[in-house]
Amino acid sequence: MNAVNVNISLHFFARCLRFNVICVKNMKNLTLAVLTTVVTLSALGQHAHQEMQFTKDDTLRGSITPEREWWDLTYYELRQRVYPETQSIEGSTTIHYTVLKPHNVMQVDLQPPLQFVSATQDGKHLKVERVGTNAYFVHLAKPQNVGQSESVAVSFEGQPIRPQRPPWDGGIQWQKDKVGFDFIATSCQGLGASAWWACKDHMYDEPDSMLIAVTVPIPLINVSNGRLRNYTNNGDGTHTFEWFVANPINNYGVNMNVGYYAHFRDTLHGEGGVLDLDYFVLSYNLEKAKKQFEQVKPMLRAFEHWFGPYPFYEDGFKLVEVLYLGMEHQSSVTYGNEYMNGYLGEDLSGTGWGLKFDYIIIHETGHEWFANNITYKDIADMWLHEGFTSYSENLYVEYHYGKEAGAEYVIGLRQGISNDAPIIGVYDVNHEGSGDMYPKGANLLHTIRQIFNDDEKWRQTLRGLNKDFYHSIVTSQQVEDYVEQKAGRNLKKVFDQYLRDVRIPVLEYRVEKNTLKFRWSNCIDGFDMPMKIKDGDGDWVFIYPTTKWKTMKIGSGKAPEFDRNFYVETREAGPENKR
Repeated sequence: MNAVNVNISLHFFARCLRFNVICVKNMKNLTLAVLTTVVTLSALGQHAHQEMQFTKDDTLRGSITPEREWWDLTYYELRQRVYPETQSIEGSTTIHYTVLKPHNVMQVDLQPPLQFVSATQDGKHLKVERVGTNAYFVHLAKPQNVGQSESVAVSFEGQPIRPQRPPWDGGIQWQKDKVGFDFIATSCQGLGASAWWACKDHMYDEPDSMLIAVTVPIPLINVSNGRLRNYTNNGDGTHTFEWFVANPINNYGVNMNVGYYAHFRDTLHGEGGVLDLDYFVLSYNLEKAKKQFEQVKPMLRAFEHWFGPYPFYEDGFKLVEVLYLGMEHQSSVTYGNEYMNGYLGEDLSGTGWGLKFDYIIIHETGHEWFANNITYKDIADMWLHEGFTSYSENLYVEYHYGKEAGAEYVIGLRQGISNDAPIIGVYDVNHEGSGDMYPKGANLLHTIRQIFNDDEKWRQTLRGLNKDFYHSIVTSQQVEDYVEQKAGRNLKKVFDQYLRDVRIPVLEYRVEKNTLKFRWSNCIDGFDMPMKIKDGDGDWVFIYPTTKWKTMKIGSGKAPEFDRNFYVETREAGPENKR
């Protein structure tokens, strides 16, 4: 991240770096010529079709295959030994599961250049078949009886993928800190956790809990998710840190951070009781961290106000310094924003409000509610993570600086929207949608809040999502239906317009004497979102446009003021539009 060209415009910077450019990831898989499937996207009302090609590897990675669906993941025991001198690892994953239906082939995922060494059950070695590039089919020798709890242990070794642009591509990053100590970190959203450990690499199934044991050379320290349960000095110049996660955890949320860390701690008396706050930073950044991380407690108070209790009190909250910008690893949020406010010192909203807080602290922690508590089933619905969490930024601003400040911030984020592809991606092939899921997703939610027209009802809806979908894996449709039910209004066309189409609706209007004519254009068929205007008395009132012209009486012959909180465009209709 330090090599970012400072001449890149803010729009391009936000678009290409924070707002995940998807084509780079997809192109990697296009070269895997195994089996190619052509998928045609025709977003509702789009003017053009977009053809994408996906491989068998994409399907194995992104779908619930027969080799995955028959078993329910219950517990991982991940053990790794790290060799900084060769930038390699060796490890094992013991996969505990419950049999859902009879089957004898289990899919385990591991990405090259890591090598799959062996698989055993009850101490017996099993036949392993490599399918495609990243999937290994483990053939189980004994009957798998429905309802039975079983386990398979797999081992692996080698030099894992080294990310070139972490965290937007995945693997393990190896560097030295300023004083020469090894500094190592993992990140793997999108690419998948199988880039650095063997697992069931699909988001639909999470373990109920997990052990992460990492052995590193002394004096390096490993920090992972959850709480430190055991420490062992191995007597050979290495020591092992065992971290236990008491809650369900998604694969990409698991992390390993190794460095010469200093540690300090605090507590928050929150809605769920006393929350332990632990901070691990490079020793020479300790004083800067103590100052910058003062933002954590007021942030957590704001998020608990809006979203409900922090979802992982049992595992505590950690902020851990890493080599890259940052990531939402559950209960072990990683930080690399160079101890400055904004996004590496920039305000993505262009309003000034973005410099009131450290973007990475606030954004990545917001993911504890939207990504780690509520988790997408398929990466095509990634907006559930990024749209809601980008929206959490302006809710943080509103909590501390007022409602208008929060609105200014999220409206300012519109400068980062490209409207070049739908927010929803392609299902079952590990394909995320447009990077617009960040600023456009946030503005969709801000717009829906205006339709609710009841701030407390809206807040209770956000809290209700985190309560009713607590520790759940969901689809976009489930969340859309939930919000619609709470709104008491059909929002299907609203969600379709902003998530599945690239056009921004245009409210066309024409004033004739004391009559306002209006309709929606540049939108999907049947689009019928309400809109607010200021009437002749200076009050904000709703109008209910459809794609057909409507009329209403207004107090003057002047064009009304339109509520800028709705993410739409307005245009006075020319004579050719007159009806």
